[in-house]
Amino acid sequence: MLAKVYSAAVQGVDGFEIEIEVNAAGGNNQVIVIVGLPDTAVKESKDRVTTAIQNSGFRWPKGRITINLAPADVKKEGPSFDLPIALGLIAADRQMQGIEPEVLGDFSFVGELALTGKLRPVKGILPIALEAKRSGKRALFVPAENAREASVVEGLNVYGVPNLRALCEHLSTGEGLHPTRSRFEDFFENEIDPDSDFADVKGQDHAKRAIEVAASGGHNLIFLGSPGSGKSMLSKRIPGILPPMTLDEAIETTKIHSICGLLDSKHAFVATRPFRSPHHTISDVGLLGGSTNPTPGEISLANHGVLFLDELPEFKRGTLEVMRQPLEDGSVV
Repeated sequence: MLAKVYSAAVQGVDGFEIEIEVNAAGGNNQVIVIVGLPDTAVKESKDRVTTAIQNSGFRWPKGRITINLAPADVKKEGPSFDLPIALGLIAADRQMQGIEPEVLGDFSFVGELALTGKLRPVKGILPIALEAKRSGKRALFVPAENAREASVVEGLNVYGVPNLRALCEHLSTGEGLHPTRSRFEDFFENEIDPDSDFADVKGQDHAKRAIEVAASGGHNLIFLGSPGSGKSMLSKRIPGILPPMTLDEAIETTKIHSICGLLDSKHAFVATRPFRSPHHTISDVGLLGGSTNPTPGEISLANHGVLFLDELPEFKRGTLEVMRQPLEDGSVV
């Protein structure tokens, strides 16, 4: 039987929907085929999913199983498809009472499975939640540790799932799981850092005046001075005198940090302006972003905040040259 389950992946800094088709053909020979440009982590999911399904009290469908990840021309990466694949297999084998496979099309599922059936957190949940809302999904089911981050998207019911068994019971009975709710005001109140107050700086009147002008007009700064004169200390306090982040700025910055896996259940939202201070041995890709699967670099992580290059002359010439275009255009692609 055929079952369709919807998930999402991240490309750049945005999410895009993935349709997972699972077909259990029956028969005696056990064959599992995953198609749709899966990477190694996705191919290995069949071993995790097999054990997780059995340890969750379900049976593994017999015969030839074909799993298609659409669109087929986009490479799929990471372990976040474990949960929808497992759910599709259970639905295709009609092991969930009270729910038809077609009903699963109203929801989106993301999560990595442990061998016990427990869900582990994944990266890039906020862009995925925004995509689920855009595509009109009724609810998004994510690992419990990711629920608070995804819940900042208004108009979307987000459920934190502890394990595969609990999810299947909720889908069958409508009980057991409850939507996670968050207030933006709580994020902005809890993110204030009392240790970086600009008012704590005594003296340094000329430097503070220069910083105030730069912060007001969005200008760049270069500090010259002997070691211990307070250059780094002053720089770390610049975000404290910048205007508070707007909601759109906070969501945009949180998306970037989420993709890089810098968020957790305690710090699920970036509500204060970031301060990034990369080491002078950083590579071009580390600063600008890129690699085989393009990911943000330090320039993007400092979005709407401060990028501090300590010991500027120690940076490689080529690394500094890659900053020319972002400085001129005000954006990095």
